[in-house]
Amino acid sequence: MNDAIATTARISLDSVSPSESEILTVSEVARFLRVPKSTVYKLARLGDLPASKIGKHWRFLQRDIHEWMHGRTQHN
Repeated sequence: MNDAIATTARISLDSVSPSESEILTVSEVARFLRVPKSTVYKLARLGDLPASKIGKHWRFLQRDIHEWMHGRTQHN
């Protein structure tokens, strides 16, 4: 059963390009955006930054962060 799940997950991830499926941590997003980690936590908690909370850890898809940045620059 675990082999079937692993195979399904591998097939799903293989169909997505690496940049779209890369998962970033708070530290990586903060470094990318050049802001303090506290800002990333605040934006994620408020729902302003696209994020997922897994347990007590925030995770971000690189694709979503890029789209979020492009959307902000177009509105300003």
